[in-house]
Amino acid sequence: MLETTDTTRLSGRGAPPTWLVVALACAGQFLVVLDISVVNVALPSMRTGLGLDEQGLQWVVNAYAIAFAGFMLLGGRAGDLYGRKRMFLVGLGLFTLASLAGGLAQEGWQLLLARAVQGLGAAVLAPSTLTIVTSAVPEGAARARAIATWTAVGAGGGAAGGFVGGVLVDALSWRWVLLINVPVGAVVLAGAARWLAEGRAGDGRRLDLPGALLVTAGLAALAYGISQTEAEGWTAAATLVPLCAGLVLIVLFLLVEARAKAPLMPLGLLRLRSVSSANAAMFLSGSAMFCMWFFMTLYAQNVLGYTPLEAGLALVPSSLAVVIGSKVAPRLMRTAGPRAVAVLGTLVAVAGFGWQSTMTADGTYLTTIMFPGVLMMLGAGLAGTPLAALATSGAPPQEAGVVAGLVNTSRTMGGSLGLAVMSTIAAARTAGDRTPQALTEGYALAFRTGAVVLAVGVVLMWLWLPRRAAAAP
Repeated sequence: MLETTDTTRLSGRGAPPTWLVVALACAGQFLVVLDISVVNVALPSMRTGLGLDEQGLQWVVNAYAIAFAGFMLLGGRAGDLYGRKRMFLVGLGLFTLASLAGGLAQEGWQLLLARAVQGLGAAVLAPSTLTIVTSAVPEGAARARAIATWTAVGAGGGAAGGFVGGVLVDALSWRWVLLINVPVGAVVLAGAARWLAEGRAGDGRRLDLPGALLVTAGLAALAYGISQTEAEGWTAAATLVPLCAGLVLIVLFLLVEARAKAPLMPLGLLRLRSVSSANAAMFLSGSAMFCMWFFMTLYAQNVLGYTPLEAGLALVPSSLAVVIGSKVAPRLMRTAGPRAVAVLGTLVAVAGFGWQSTMTADGTYLTTIMFPGVLMMLGAGLAGTPLAALATSGAPPQEAGVVAGLVNTSRTMGGSLGLAVMSTIAAARTAGDRTPQALTEGYALAFRTGAVVLAVGVVLMWLWLPRRAAAAP
């Protein structure tokens, strides 16, 4: 059934300009991605202020990421069934309130609970941001530019996390890495409530609760198992039990979806070449790209002696590079097609990862941070736009939300798995030695691993991605 849009509430004052709709959606996406990384530089201050141990600090990051990835598909389907605007408002409202609670937390458990609720709100919000963009802009060059803007803003949010966090911690306190979301979220909520039109599939189906519970529990168990690898190792029961449980739950989810009358994720979507191939490529790309910010920040602070603010400033050129790549990609896509641009961007990123893997303990800013970082993130921007366009093309309108959820889930789960694997590799190389030379060798090995992962992604993209985006039925 075709998507329906309720514009009755806007008829009295006229429909808002498309750019305003895209801007509101992108603002929501920016907040979602920013909060994945913004807390990193605040962790030492959080430990002092709330008495958290090392495991508690790990969960400040993981509580958000696990809830975000685990509930993503549920958020996408809820947007299809109950309305993208409604879910945008619910998700952003929950996210904003949780940010306030986290910023005011007096105990460690209060902060961790707030971060988990933040992740839940982000999971409801994020799929709606992309479907609002794609439903507001018709297919073609204009939509490609809009998706490029969405990609650039999201990537910029992740890139800006270290810088924003460093500024807020140095100027105010760790609490403001969370409290800053409150005024921004309130403004976006007011704008969305006034200007966004409601849109949904309009087919009256109910939410697939069994499927939602299984996939959420499965992804959460996998993410928990992944998060344990750095502390416990890959062969420990604390790692293997949740990983195996997660795999079993995912298999059960697929069995339930195959028989459900109104499945959370119609398995037929995975038979669409554009959807399956682009999400697989997004998974591999995310597994390497998420690690770039993590290891570059550690290298700058632990080896080169930068402060958190200096480390954030050092990565500003990389942040700009991903935005530039995202904005250039649509122009290249018009002539070369999305597959070629995705491959080109990934090759540029491979070159950056390879360069970064030659880092030394006495490296200089230009040769061991700025130039390789710019290459890595320029490639990420070039590749991200065509992959997002391919992943959301060819699917029927009533499945737009779940397809958008798959895009974010693929990237986030890829990033979680990649970071766990590469952190384990780096830790194994250093073997507990905290000297600058040993740390550098571990970080360099992680970047070499990332280059190999992306090289595999290049082959996959060239052989599997369709040359052109498919048209929606």
